[in-house]
Amino acid sequence: METPGPAHTETPKSAVQHRTPTPMVDPEATISSPRSFGRLVRPFFFTVGFTGCSFGSAAIWQYESLKSQIQSYFSEARADWLEKIRPQKRGDFRKEINQWWHSLTEGQRTVTGIIAANVIVFCCWRVRSLQPFMVRYFISNPASKTLCSPMLLSTFSHISFYHMAVNMYILWSFSTSAVSMLGREQFTAVYLSAGVFSSFVSYVCKMSTGRFGQSVGASGAIMAILAAVCTKIPEAKLAIIFLPMFTFTAANALKAIIAMDTAGLVLGWRFFDHAAHLGGAVFGIWYILLGHEWIWKNREPFVKVWHDLRTRRGGGPGGSA
Repeated sequence: METPGPAHTETPKSAVQHRTPTPMVDPEATISSPRSFGRLVRPFFFTVGFTGCSFGSAAIWQYESLKSQIQSYFSEARADWLEKIRPQKRGDFRKEINQWWHSLTEGQRTVTGIIAANVIVFCCWRVRSLQPFMVRYFISNPASKTLCSPMLLSTFSHISFYHMAVNMYILWSFSTSAVSMLGREQFTAVYLSAGVFSSFVSYVCKMSTGRFGQSVGASGAIMAILAAVCTKIPEAKLAIIFLPMFTFTAANALKAIIAMDTAGLVLGWRFFDHAAHLGGAVFGIWYILLGHEWIWKNREPFVKVWHDLRTRRGGGPGGSA
């Protein structure tokens, strides 16, 4: 794997104005008000609740996917038979797209939707009339009156094209290993939950230090995926994209990134949101060491409840997970 480090950007007012055609200042921000840790109560419960919903939804998604595999097997067999007897169209664009899609790994297919969402949000930043809406909901800021939804939405938000390109490249690079290790459902739950958790850690750090600022970027979530892969496969060889001749182990890469972000947090560096980086890394390490056992392996009772509800709603026997 070749990868640079992820970048979850902290955007003080001056930096934001430099990157966009209009100043991105939240009119509802309360930076001048005294620090109040009571403002972190709602973000805390949002983090816990969103994480639970993410993994619950992933468990249901996996259940439904397994259930549909038998049905899709017969559908695909019928489609293959029809394809053989149907006249072929030359230059069939749809067929070419299907061939490209099936040439991707499962991990690459899984993150395609995430990358597309980031691109759409990036384009929305270029629309001047959307600026107030984007500032309110797509920038995480503990001084804003809108606290919870930006914790998630800001992880899909990039103002700089370079920032987005680097983050999406890293996500693409690690997607194959991460999804083969976790599965697409579990991967998605980890990614989204880590994004919200890293935003909450950023909130706590900013509130504690009084260094308020606006943050955007997917790298809190990406750091969790990177940390999970490096923790699970510590001997994997990595390289920096611009220096492919120098390789190092995944374990050493993770240690170096954590050390850099820790130094940035202690020294008060403002270019990156180092607290969000560390929050994502901690989430990824915790999930591999403990979270998988505590959450994913104990999903069966929840899936059984869903199975029973689905069976009663359908009025007939249901499939099993």
